[in-house]
Amino acid sequence: MAKIIGGITSSHIPAVGNAIANNLQQEPYWKRFFDGYKPAQAWLEQHKPDVAIVVYNDHGLNFFLDKVPTFALGCADKYENADEGWALKPVAPFKGDAAFSWHIAEKLVEQEIDICTCQEMLVDHGFVNPIRALYGTHEVWPVTTIPLAVNTVQHPVPTALRCYKLGQALRHAVESYEEDLKVVVFGTGGMSHQLQGERAGLIDVEFDLETMDRIASDPEWLTKFSNSEIMRRAGTEGIETIMWLVMRGALQSNVKVVHKHYHAPISNTGSGVLVLENTL
Repeated sequence: MAKIIGGITSSHIPAVGNAIANNLQQEPYWKRFFDGYKPAQAWLEQHKPDVAIVVYNDHGLNFFLDKVPTFALGCADKYENADEGWALKPVAPFKGDAAFSWHIAEKLVEQEIDICTCQEMLVDHGFVNPIRALYGTHEVWPVTTIPLAVNTVQHPVPTALRCYKLGQALRHAVESYEEDLKVVVFGTGGMSHQLQGERAGLIDVEFDLETMDRIASDPEWLTKFSNSEIMRRAGTEGIETIMWLVMRGALQSNVKVVHKHYHAPISNTGSGVLVLENTL
């Protein structure tokens, strides 16, 4: 059967794609940020997952403010990247697995998780940049991908607890698939940042570091926060960190912390990388 071997967290800052496209990874501003991904890259190279389920938020490429599903799952065999600024050339299409996606969708609905299914889906920087940071850039990507979009843009957005429960349901959905597949779950977004208003540029390092520790050891800690409380501490866009709980809910209760790295500021954002491994 399919098996989730671990999870990785990553920022999806738009400027990351620009830095990669212009080979700026070892420039002083970017070096420590990208160096923090090297142990995660090594872990992926060692374990070679077949499928990456990428939990991210769409930034208007598929869903505009008039229609925003709470959760949306890609159910296609290919996902195209569309131009989203910076004059960047879209990267090569990503290979999907429609059969596996439909299985996941059916099993999520059976567990009373209402999921929007997308037979066509464009992917933006929220999906693309974590993959490029972890795998580099390829004409043929070394992993099959499944996009799982979470609304963190148009309120009301799901609670941290709801995202954690989605992850738990996702684990059961994956593990009920008969094909032998090694699956990794990417939780993207965050950490603390705010893009507008009087608090624009807010970064709460203390809250970010505690969140990283608790996601690994005590994820239910974050589920007790309301969205307002999270945004008060982490900023309006810091709410994206609830997507990490989808990844964490998909893992076993006790995980091995393979790697932990935090860097701030990068593009006015706190950025954390976690590599968590299932040990059973």
